[in-house]
Amino acid sequence: MSGGLRVWQASGGARSGEGVALEDSQDRGVSPGAGPGQRTAPCKGHGKGARGSADLEGACGAGTGPCGGFLDGALSRPRAWVWMYCRLYRKLERFRSPELLDSAKAGGEFLLRYARVAPPGKKCAFVLTRDGRPVKVQRTIFSECFYTMAMNELWRVTGEAHYQKEAVEMMDQIVYWVREDPSGLGRPRLPGALASESMAVPMMLLNLVDQLGEADEELAGNYAELGDWCAQRILRHVQRDGQAVLENVSEDGEELSGCLGRHQNPGHALEAGWFLLRYAIRKGDPKLQAHVINKFLLLPFRSGWDPDHGGLFYFQDADGLCPTQLEWAMKLWWPHSEAMIAFLMGYSDSGDPALLHLFYQVAEYTFRQFRDPEYGEWFGYLNQEGKVALTIKGGPFKGCFHVPRCLAMCEEMLGALLSRLALAPSPGSSPGSPPAVPHARQGAK
Repeated sequence: MSGGLRVWQASGGARSGEGVALEDSQDRGVSPGAGPGQRTAPCKGHGKGARGSADLEGACGAGTGPCGGFLDGALSRPRAWVWMYCRLYRKLERFRSPELLDSAKAGGEFLLRYARVAPPGKKCAFVLTRDGRPVKVQRTIFSECFYTMAMNELWRVTGEAHYQKEAVEMMDQIVYWVREDPSGLGRPRLPGALASESMAVPMMLLNLVDQLGEADEELAGNYAELGDWCAQRILRHVQRDGQAVLENVSEDGEELSGCLGRHQNPGHALEAGWFLLRYAIRKGDPKLQAHVINKFLLLPFRSGWDPDHGGLFYFQDADGLCPTQLEWAMKLWWPHSEAMIAFLMGYSDSGDPALLHLFYQVAEYTFRQFRDPEYGEWFGYLNQEGKVALTIKGGPFKGCFHVPRCLAMCEEMLGALLSRLALAPSPGSSPGSPPAVPHARQGAK
């Protein structure tokens, strides 16, 4: 039994079969075609043959391979799954198989050869055909950010210097686009458009600072100023006297007018929250840690959790008006994945039982509503009532990233908590008596 499952069962999560969620997810929560269990070449399992499905868009797992069944076998987000395979190989011993590493390396070499649209330029395609032809390019930095993550992780698991060289060079290009000249992204600045700053940009840069600086003092030092800049830019999105996290602000860090300025994304705020928590922990700044928990974890959750049906709304309007996005009331897989990471990280750092309670609340909803108990993997798109709205399990945005990253990180954090509990003496125990694992939900109650 895994440490994660023991914590879950000790906390009362085992009722009605929900206690198997964290461990069972390793076997059925992420399908062999979608993520860490897959040990095939990058495009094997594409299209109608994937997992034996008779219907490319049916519920029994089709479209879950790295190709996602998207655009007749095109690859979307290949950088994310290369990063994920490497991360699992490096962090979790049971995934340390030569087949998984070979798949990651094959994916990495595919990216080196085909990801960039017009070499030696650095702009990467968002979607590629199976034979490497670009299908779609986004005029943002995000494809390049995932490319950087993939190359850095490949370097970490292989030791091959050319991967790290690619990662650092792409990082330099991204920083140039963000802080000096964005024209290379191909997005014209139109005279009628509001000058705005999305929280996603400093978020992703801060994540890259964390990625490249891990156990690398030289790079961590090189990017220290950039990390500070990113954190301050994210913190400017706390607006209205600390009562709202807004997705977009002006270039001066002020609230924008109209629906763009009122736009909120609870899942994004929670993801930014755990990025900032890691930053604050690295800096040794307990005051910032407390601020992040209050403003980026608790505040978005309180406004974003649906009191009638459970789950996090996808989008919200800060004034309570109807959001303009058609999917605003839907429940998507990734905000819930990020919420689980955020609350468990917050609890691990602070010991606040209220955060543990929120982790359980999100996890119970997530495993009950998103996970497919029959065929494995998670559905990605639910309606407001929590019923499956789209039966596809992979596509241009849902790939091998948020789900396995969430499960792997939660397993690591739960394992660390169990180790701490095992070392801590029980209240009233005599020296030498075996430590007892306390009832984890007791404090949350």
